[in-house]
Amino acid sequence: MPDLHTLSATEVLGAFRDRTLSPVEFLESLITRYEHMQPLVNAFGDTHFDEARRLARAAEARYGSGEARALEGLPVAVKDEADVGGQRTTNGSHILDGYVAEASEPMVARLQGAGAVVFARSLTPEFSIAFWTASPVWGVTRNPWNRAYDVGGSSGGSAAALAAGMAPLATGSDIGGSIRVPASCCGVVGYKPAFGRVPQPPPYGLDTWCHLGPLARTVADAALMADVVGGPHPGDPATLRPALRIGKPVPDVRSRRIAVSPELGDWPVIESVRAALADVAAALAGEGAEVSEVDLVIERELLRTASDAHYAAFFATGVRNTIKGREHDTATYTRAWLASLEEAPSPYDGLVAEGEIGLRVNAVFENYDVLLCPAMAIPALQAGVDYTEYPVVIDGKQYDALHDICLTEVFNPMGRCPVITVPAGRDEHGVPIGVQVVGRTYDDVTAFAVAAAVEVTQPWPLVAEPR
Repeated sequence: MPDLHTLSATEVLGAFRDRTLSPVEFLESLITRYEHMQPLVNAFGDTHFDEARRLARAAEARYGSGEARALEGLPVAVKDEADVGGQRTTNGSHILDGYVAEASEPMVARLQGAGAVVFARSLTPEFSIAFWTASPVWGVTRNPWNRAYDVGGSSGGSAAALAAGMAPLATGSDIGGSIRVPASCCGVVGYKPAFGRVPQPPPYGLDTWCHLGPLARTVADAALMADVVGGPHPGDPATLRPALRIGKPVPDVRSRRIAVSPELGDWPVIESVRAALADVAAALAGEGAEVSEVDLVIERELLRTASDAHYAAFFATGVRNTIKGREHDTATYTRAWLASLEEAPSPYDGLVAEGEIGLRVNAVFENYDVLLCPAMAIPALQAGVDYTEYPVVIDGKQYDALHDICLTEVFNPMGRCPVITVPAGRDEHGVPIGVQVVGRTYDDVTAFAVAAAVEVTQPWPLVAEPR
């Protein structure tokens, strides 16, 4: 058997079921891997290894008695934003240092109910605000493929842990790309489900931009977790009925109509990212898909109108309520982001912009099954930089890291479109490059089929060894 930390979640569960690997043995291998990798990449905050050991022993007994559940004994890292009953949730902020959740939120509860073992909390920027992962509480998280680079945000710790071999599955959340950006930077799979697929409690469960979903090392693993956590829930009135079951994605793109947009008309996408997308498009055409480049233009300023209006009315209000009276205890980027929204467009103007984005994307789906585009304009940011203080420089021009380099955010106004980010290549520095597979509204199954085909045609090492 290969090194245990390199196994996919599906392979681990198969080995548990046929009794060639015990949950206790696998957990201990991850703890050993953590001891080696955590000082290098800093993917985890709080760990709960003793409780995990107890649950792993109980899982081993369940396999022996034939009572194993879908994820029985599988260690899962949960983003340090989600509530886990009895565990601290810091969200990267000293303001929440003492907050311990009384109960697990729905997605986490479903993982636990399926037998998963929440053994560690994966890191996030403060309040999940930034597209890079560094926080006042936990410091800087570094890319396992090249530690000079960042892991993306805000589910950066989850993506880094997967790439570093510290966890086989992890959770994320996505209001502007916070699942897909880290997946792209770290060479893993990130799935933003269509709105209503995965439950989350109000008020965020009512926000069509906001999604919970899996990060994984394979497309099949992402589907496995999605099938566990998805479906209607009494705590979320927006969840869809009936539950979608994806199963094992079949990588068949024959006769699929695939649209490609290298820069969505207005984004500073560099050549290495364009080349990776072109390689994917050519490979899918070779597998029988009908692939065409389309003229889709989503101006950055149009998206900024939509996002500033949306965040100012909702997300920023929640953050302000949380930090009231302790603003100076927050990160510089938190204060800068809140300040940037003080004169945001009106909610009405934001909805007008959202509608225009939706009409343009929907026009593509009149003729195509999926859309392929980059996740980011560049492979990754430099680690340890607050990009509200310093601009991103691309080809000698300055750009705003919160608004100009992440093409992921285009598809948050299109919240009913499922999107999967999958690895497409690496740049000359060894940093991964991801592409987005954007599905038609509520057609998650087709998006998974195309993502699985990308995975087959672009083979990828599941675990990095840091440079």
